[in-house]
Amino acid sequence: MCGSELHALPESVQRVARVLQHAGHAHAPQMLDDAARTAQQAADALGIAVGQIAKSIIFRRKSDDAAVLIITSGDRRVDEKKVDAIVGKTGRADADFVKAKTGFSIGGVSPFAHATPSVTLIDRELFRFDEVWAAAGHPHSVVRLAPKDIERFTGAPVADVTVQVTAVDVAAPAQ
Repeated sequence: MCGSELHALPESVQRVARVLQHAGHAHAPQMLDDAARTAQQAADALGIAVGQIAKSIIFRRKSDDAAVLIITSGDRRVDEKKVDAIVGKTGRADADFVKAKTGFSIGGVSPFAHATPSVTLIDRELFRFDEVWAAAGHPHSVVRLAPKDIERFTGAPVADVTVQVTAVDVAAPAQ
């Protein structure tokens, strides 16, 4: 990636690509034909296991309105009680909050290159894989990296903040 090809990418993807390029990362963001707004959509598009998708989940910390980013495997569900025990009480973040704090739309939130700093935790379950794929700033954009790259790019601690998704979780109706 020499830089000139960045101009053809959406601005949010360019921001991610610059971080990767500056760090000397071997892989540039890739644009997919179809949107990959969910971990399953991304896994299907890439032909990989859903657990290899590094999904970025944003919460809103109640004490100071900070964005709290949890990066985990696509086959895991964030345990909000575990997160709250580490960072303080959180709540759901709506699309406007996510866009304002990260600079990315839901479905394209990269683990790094946010518009404003986020409180970030990386779930330890992501390290089950040597290689993962993460959103790269746009619902049609992904990037290949190792979990240790995410740790290096974010400077975030690794923590136990998820539970495994079961068939019951998938089949149960929403409350």
